[in-house]
Amino acid sequence: MVEQKEIKTVAVLGTGIMGAPMARNLQKNGFEVHAWNRTRAKAEELQPDGVTVYDTPQEAVKDVDAVITVLKDAATVLETIKSAQESLTKGTIWIQMTTVGKKIDEIIQFANEHKLIFFDAPVQGTKAPAESGELTIMPSGSSDYKEVLAPIFDVIGKKTIWVSEEAGKSSRLKLALNSWVFALTHGVAESLTIAKELGVDPQLVMDVITGGPMDTPYFQQKGKAILNDDYTASFAVKNAVKDAQLIVDAVEDEDLQIDITPAGLRRFQRALDEGHGDKDIAASGLAGKKENE
Repeated sequence: MVEQKEIKTVAVLGTGIMGAPMARNLQKNGFEVHAWNRTRAKAEELQPDGVTVYDTPQEAVKDVDAVITVLKDAATVLETIKSAQESLTKGTIWIQMTTVGKKIDEIIQFANEHKLIFFDAPVQGTKAPAESGELTIMPSGSSDYKEVLAPIFDVIGKKTIWVSEEAGKSSRLKLALNSWVFALTHGVAESLTIAKELGVDPQLVMDVITGGPMDTPYFQQKGKAILNDDYTASFAVKNAVKDAQLIVDAVEDEDLQIDITPAGLRRFQRALDEGHGDKDIAASGLAGKKENE
């Protein structure tokens, strides 16, 4: 068992849809939170909650017990953490929550070179679960730190599933989970679109499925959003393009042929190209027309 220090001060690097509510919940639950975001105005929205905002990652991570990165992609994570490295002391805990796919290996290499205590910890859930502290946390890394990390994970999530002692396994699991999320999303959007284009009220699709074996909370959430033409982003199309591409890239060198995710990626890309990038992934249905029309 390693010597463990109670985590009291946390730096959250990245205060977007996921990072902002994480920082807010941590501050409200007794942690001292430092925040940085490339667009400072987004981080400043946390100041009324007591979060201290910094101009640079290097300033934000100075003298903290743990660092959480919730950023756009692997390149941004590495750029950000490298800019802060002078303030990162040996043994600092780094909890990496950005969806980065197999590029997690490059991030782990940096952490090892700088003797940081690293945890690969993506989450399952989007905006609403993040705001209510009901995410599912999927950490991998040394189980010696389960107890010291539990207070953080218990604040931002309702369930923690330790994946492996080997950091990197969690990011691979997240790819498998995202493939399911995307399949469900496209399935709902396409079903409702087919009904509409064939002259059937798409509400009838909802009515038939509701209460039956195919019904799920996710189906209800996305179906209602589509019918109400409400594409307020919980998971934006532009991020879905990035994450679907990570899945496709990850299996490229494997002896595996996948079909659903590449097709879904093309659909998300069409939605992005048509100007729906900042909308929720339910906007998949807006890309339903043939490309030559």
